[in-house]
Amino acid sequence: MKRKFLLTVLALFLVYFLSYIWIRQANAEIWEKDGRVYVIFPADKTFLYYLYRPLSYLDGSLTGMRFHIGPHR
Repeated sequence: MKRKFLLTVLALFLVYFLSYIWIRQANAEIWEKDGRVYVIFPADKTFLYYLYRPLSYLDGSLTGMRFHIGPHR
């Protein structure tokens, strides 16, 4: 029972992590003004920004990538 629970939690975390990687790769852009890479979360789906915020903090500290909602202005 305990092992099944741990495998389920691990599987859910793996799905969460892989979906973050997919979102990150699909929405990465280089901003011309500063030459940095930003992950642009869709403005109409702000829940994605908050859902992946814990991983984006870690990712940003390791890679220097920036994150925000909606296009640059």
